[in-house]
Amino acid sequence: AASDPPLIYDYYGFPKESYEIQYPAKGQPDFARKLKEQLQKEGIKTNLSFERGFDHGMFVPLKIMYPNADIPVVQLSLATSLDPEFHIAMGRAIRKLPYDSNNVLLIGSGFSFHNMKAFFAQPNDDIVQKNRDFDNWLQETMSSKDMSEEDRQTNLIHWNEAPSAEFCHPRNEHLLPLHVCYGAAGRASDEAFSLQILDKQASMFLWNAAQDNCVEQAN
Repeated sequence: AASDPPLIYDYYGFPKESYEIQYPAKGQPDFARKLKEQLQKEGIKTNLSFERGFDHGMFVPLKIMYPNADIPVVQLSLATSLDPEFHIAMGRAIRKLPYDSNNVLLIGSGFSFHNMKAFFAQPNDDIVQKNRDFDNWLQETMSSKDMSEEDRQTNLIHWNEAPSAEFCHPRNEHLLPLHVCYGAAGRASDEAFSLQILDKQASMFLWNAAQDNCVEQAN
């Protein structure tokens, strides 16, 4: 909630240049306060931090999207419970926040595959198949127009029952930003993108602001 947060290099084992990245984006305390009020109105306990800086979940995607750091940013943490249903509810609360949908971008900064050991393991057919199985399930869940919202939400809440889910996400903190985005949009994504990152199949999903106040999932 600070007006000029520093950066937090919350990763390890990377080249020294990755700890020299600069992204001097400003915060927006007034918007942070309104966001806190809206979340609390929906029964979601929220605290403002004036000390914490922006971590790599913010500056990595935004340095690519807005390299001049010329947009104000508010970063919202996940809940420590890592409960999928809770994060969908968080998104629904954000949807009710009154703001100009043409002037606010909600980014769910995560990754649709986040098994670090598998990223750097020798490629084999088992890893490739598990990666593909989960990503295909995720693409179907997030983009199918034939799926009811009840079924889509059930899939997301019980994401760990999807094919090879816990192999692709030993912990789910990189998947949960998608749950927040879905909660904010409340429908199938308008566009789904499939790409390869470090030889792994990955997905990104986009909801157009023309229909909702949100949302982009940057996986």
